[in-house]
Amino acid sequence: MDIYVGNLSYNTGDDELRELFEAHGKVTSARVIIDKFSGQSRGFGFVEMPDKDEAEKAIQSTNEQEFMGRNLRVNESRPKPPRGEGGGGYRDNRRAPQRDRNQGGW
Repeated sequence: MDIYVGNLSYNTGDDELRELFEAHGKVTSARVIIDKFSGQSRGFGFVEMPDKDEAEKAIQSTNEQEFMGRNLRVNESRPKPPRGEGGGGYRDNRRAPQRDRNQGGW
């Protein structure tokens, strides 16, 4: 099961995240998401646990618990929506078409 871990301290690394969840069972992977431009943590990460029962217990045990000075938000990860669908960005398609100044008008 893939687990989302939010509100991480910006000082949390992959190893600390792994250790936190290994106390509740086997961990396949643990990764803190890093901003590609600044190289700093983005304050969230993902943990993968192969045993669903262990993962659910880990979620219950760690959600809203203090870790490295922050109260964690932990739940089952949801799939990332496909790019290009739904919201995001700003496009103003409502603007009136521009008139050619040589054609008269304004």
